[in-house]
Amino acid sequence: MQFADIPGLPETKEKLINAVKYNHLAHALLFHGPEGSASLTLSLALATYLYCENRSELDSCGTCSSCQRMKRLVMPDLNFAFPVVASTKEETGDEDEKEEKTDVLANWRKFASAQPYGNVHDFIYFNGFEKKQLNISKASARKIIQALSLMSFEGGYKIMLIWAPEYLHPSAANALLKIIEEPPAKTLFMLVTSQADQLLTTILSRTQKILVRAFSDEEIKTHLVKAGLCDSKAAEQIAMLADGNLREAYRMIDQVEDKQVTQIRDWFRLCAAKNLKEIFEEADRFHKVDKEAQKSLMLTGLNVTREIMLKNFDLDALLRTTEEDRKFIDNISKKVLNEDHVLQLYKAFNEAHYHLERNGNAKMIFTDLSMDILVMMSKK
Repeated sequence: MQFADIPGLPETKEKLINAVKYNHLAHALLFHGPEGSASLTLSLALATYLYCENRSELDSCGTCSSCQRMKRLVMPDLNFAFPVVASTKEETGDEDEKEEKTDVLANWRKFASAQPYGNVHDFIYFNGFEKKQLNISKASARKIIQALSLMSFEGGYKIMLIWAPEYLHPSAANALLKIIEEPPAKTLFMLVTSQADQLLTTILSRTQKILVRAFSDEEIKTHLVKAGLCDSKAAEQIAMLADGNLREAYRMIDQVEDKQVTQIRDWFRLCAAKNLKEIFEEADRFHKVDKEAQKSLMLTGLNVTREIMLKNFDLDALLRTTEEDRKFIDNISKKVLNEDHVLQLYKAFNEAHYHLERNGNAKMIFTDLSMDILVMMSKK
């Protein structure tokens, strides 16, 4: 992973490169940003830059032996820690419990390469960990300390990248406090999270925070077109719906986003007409599509709701809807849903997305949301 592989974010890239250039790099960095941001990719790009044998002023070379190994995430001095399935004793922090011996590291490398903007839920499905408790146990913390106590293989930095540190068991977090505060020479901790508020204060206080902002619409659009993933028109629509989340942008590419606003429009019309027969038939169809398509439609609903809210407050300059969908937004705002209803609708879509992520019954979720929309429109 190179800095050039990451869309936009010039200010954060410059900050990291200057920290290396002027020897101001802290020994413990916390990369944190919203879901779908470049927290993981920036940490990997920084590691690549540190290990590169021929780095330039702006990036790693991408061709040396170290850069080639970093592409496969197999640098011997780069270590990873991440949530794995916890046994009962590990959940209690029992030091005598032996962790299950599986090749989870190989799976982590595959996941990080295939889904660098993925979240913990993606990792769970990638590994088949559904309905299992994950954590970073005290036994894992001991392995971290042991790995960092060894000499560097190649004489450079020893890096410990902890992905999703919010899953650190309290006993594991406490075991790491001393080494994070006073690591061996040329040892670098990189903690990567989208849930910084869930970390222990004692961990937060020992790190330098690298705030990674969400991507701009233009950064996502340019990236999708440049990568050949879709045309400019589709990229514009996806960027609007993704709302800065590159994870969602990738996931929506195959979901035919240009049709999803139409789906929302038709759905709203059924609710306005109180066409219960068609609503229940839509619920059946919704139940049959895959989970990612279901969640994608909820995200589209959230973005449409945002546009209605902006239109209600006459903030047309902030609207991101394409011209084709603007008429729908104009018609439904104020005339159908007032400000109070829009806030309720936003909350309803958000809760529906939440329950879909947690394997709720799709048909019931869709039907319940439809009834909420119907009631709001009736009150208007």
